[in-house]
Amino acid sequence: MSANAATSGAHADEFIVREDHHPENGTMLGFWLYLMSDCLIFAVLFAIYGVVGSNYAAGPSPADLFDLDIVAVNTAMLLLSSITYGFAMLEMARKRTQMTLIWLAITGVFGLCFIGIELYEFHHLIHIGAGPQRSAFLSAFFTLVGTHGLHVSFGLIWLVTLMTQVRKHGLTTENRRRLSCLSLFWHFLDVIWIGVFTFVYLMGVLR
Repeated sequence: MSANAATSGAHADEFIVREDHHPENGTMLGFWLYLMSDCLIFAVLFAIYGVVGSNYAAGPSPADLFDLDIVAVNTAMLLLSSITYGFAMLEMARKRTQMTLIWLAITGVFGLCFIGIELYEFHHLIHIGAGPQRSAFLSAFFTLVGTHGLHVSFGLIWLVTLMTQVRKHGLTTENRRRLSCLSLFWHFLDVIWIGVFTFVYLMGVLR
């Protein structure tokens, strides 16, 4: 009986270990699949912009509209937010909850600055009559840049939610896994924005 009980206990322990590991592996795999689907969405938007981005309908061109100084500042905000999120992940690895929260908060501030500048740009363009209905170029521009901005906004909501969870429960295994997923998402948006800055803004002005 004791041998059977020990065997049963070993099987139970093995089941618990597997049960603990499956959610983590499943979460990360599912999140990578989500990122791949997002890659396809942005690839389509970039392709559409590449096709119709020169159709100005006798309206303003990128060189007439884009202020590279403002765009450069906005790009710096997003790049800095990725750096500060990296610092948060380092503090998480050291299991320093308070410092992790501080760096996450700084990341959120940079992210809000990015969204604020982007909203200012959109408002300015619409105010001068360069709204998304003006030409195919502007429709594609607002769709591509706006979709990225929506993703950053979603990331900020996710960030605040995770900060609340970490403050309440600490750096548990689940919270560490969620922070890792958000890190992938945030850096993914950083890469997409570098593509937007180069392909839409920089090449548009230099064209």
